[in-house]
Amino acid sequence: MQNFRIEHDFLGDKEIPDNVYYGVQTARAIENFNISGIPISTAPLLLQAFGYVKKAAALANKDLKVLPADVAESIVQACDALIRGELYEQFPVDMFQGGAGTSVNMNANEVIANKALELRGLPKGQYETIHPNNHVNCSQSTNDAYPTAFRIALYNKIGEMLKAMQVLQTAFHKKGIEFADVLKMGRTQLQDAVPMTLGQEFTAFAVTIGEDIERLSEARNLITEINLGATAIGTGINAPAGYADLATCYLAEMTGIPVKLSPNLIEATWDTGAYVQISGVLKRIAIKISKICNDLRLLSSGPRAGFNEINLPPMQPGSSIMPGKVNPVIPEVVNQIAFHVMGSDVTIGIASEAGQLQLNVMEPVIAFHLFFSLNIMERGFYTLKEKCIDGITANRDVCKNFVMNSIGIITALNPIIGYENASAIAREALETGASVYNLVLERKLVTQEKLDEIFSPENIINPKTM
Repeated sequence: MQNFRIEHDFLGDKEIPDNVYYGVQTARAIENFNISGIPISTAPLLLQAFGYVKKAAALANKDLKVLPADVAESIVQACDALIRGELYEQFPVDMFQGGAGTSVNMNANEVIANKALELRGLPKGQYETIHPNNHVNCSQSTNDAYPTAFRIALYNKIGEMLKAMQVLQTAFHKKGIEFADVLKMGRTQLQDAVPMTLGQEFTAFAVTIGEDIERLSEARNLITEINLGATAIGTGINAPAGYADLATCYLAEMTGIPVKLSPNLIEATWDTGAYVQISGVLKRIAIKISKICNDLRLLSSGPRAGFNEINLPPMQPGSSIMPGKVNPVIPEVVNQIAFHVMGSDVTIGIASEAGQLQLNVMEPVIAFHLFFSLNIMERGFYTLKEKCIDGITANRDVCKNFVMNSIGIITALNPIIGYENASAIAREALETGASVYNLVLERKLVTQEKLDEIFSPENIINPKTM
């Protein structure tokens, strides 16, 4: 039989199952926000970050003598349990919610308070000893605790994303080395251009990912500025003198993140510009990785009626009706991840613009979309690396034949035979199907020795004036 305890807030009394660590305000949030079905327990880094924020606050409050030392120590022990990964199932509040994150903050306050009571051997709900608001939330407001925890969690989540990007970059770089001697045609506007190597193509993929690693690292630094101690609107009401600096120092020490207190806490309490910047970088990454996946699909198209320059590893049968068909399913799923991230950027921009006066109440939806985008991108990048890039092979003969049968190689002869002669040969090759190589020899415009030098793999890879 389920046992209950009675908790109350200014709206009245409410029965709370005695086995849960959350309290009345969390229970109301569960009832009010049955929206996405995605609880905040699915964002463990956010819960861990709340543990750090509440611990830093308790230590600062103890030092400044606004919390009794024994109460602060019990709160610290409860926060340590949360930081270790315990109690996550006690966070059922939906990611989508009104109230600027108050429900999340109170969920954390109540869980920490009841865990602290349990550690003392006291029953849950005995708030006269350790209270969610009076003690765990001492010197804080949702409006500084939630954004600070959000930024700590986001900093760590971006760190995980950067690792995934580095792994993918390395995979492309390795393929660049493996394919360094594979001659192929470069293309512009889907038309033959001039020769290159498959290695150069894959190396370029690695380089562009490296650029985005730099951009994301730069954007990540923006969220090290926090507003802990701002309390409600940035004036620091209800926080003792020196609390903001002290709590920030504790937070930096325990997280290893170089957080610093904003020089203007009123501005920092409503400013969401860092999230807009990060979202924009994620959109940039998504667009570029989607372009790479489009290229992989094109290069592997066919296999008999397409480019067929590379083979993607076959992952599953591609059709319920066409035997033998295999689709590029891994690049396709990464494309779809990219589409979601691009759409999330729109939502984050709208939500950031919706801030009014001294607060932006839309931070929960910003948090949801940033965390979700980072989650699916990180998983998508590992999937792309392990189930696609690592297993790509080159069809060397196909690539070489495209080069030797291409009109585009005439470009290499421009400096020697002139543009007019090159154009005439290109036109005849198109009309007759003859090779550029043979037509140049027939007209005796270049010796065979010189022609072979011009069309040697070494010169095609690193063109030089003959």
